[in-house]
Amino acid sequence: MRKGIVPGTFDPITEGHLDIIRRASCLFDEVVVAVAASLGKGGTGPLFSLDERVELVRTSVQGLEGVSAEPFEGLLVDFAREQGATAVVKGLRAITDFEYEFQMAAVNFELNPEIETVFIMSPPQYMYLSSSIVRELAALGGDFERFVPPCAYRALLERARA
Repeated sequence: MRKGIVPGTFDPITEGHLDIIRRASCLFDEVVVAVAASLGKGGTGPLFSLDERVELVRTSVQGLEGVSAEPFEGLLVDFAREQGATAVVKGLRAITDFEYEFQMAAVNFELNPEIETVFIMSPPQYMYLSSSIVRELAALGGDFERFVPPCAYRALLERARA
């Protein structure tokens, strides 16, 4: 059994994330979506709590065979080893993603050369999409429904009203 890890903050999960998860599920027998605590991300921390983000991911991947979601803190390579994974799967949107992810892959290889990094290119319709863009659209009253799964859309609407 080959197991891959798709890590991220998923604040919130987007259709771009789901595209990468679906495609990873075609490459691996099992895929664990690793939802990172990421307490310091963006300076203020995530919009949604870790438990909320894990639940949004779990709801979004229901029906995808062999796909699960788990929270994690600490080093990704440690989490991957604990899960028995052979690879980390990362989506790439643009050259800026590549530069960052290339560095992370190199460090992860130094920490654990038994875990490979696999890059999946985003299709054109998701190359511009990010959680931060979706959060900004939601906060400013923009139309963002097509960019996120229904559960994330509802959660963002509720958060915007609060």
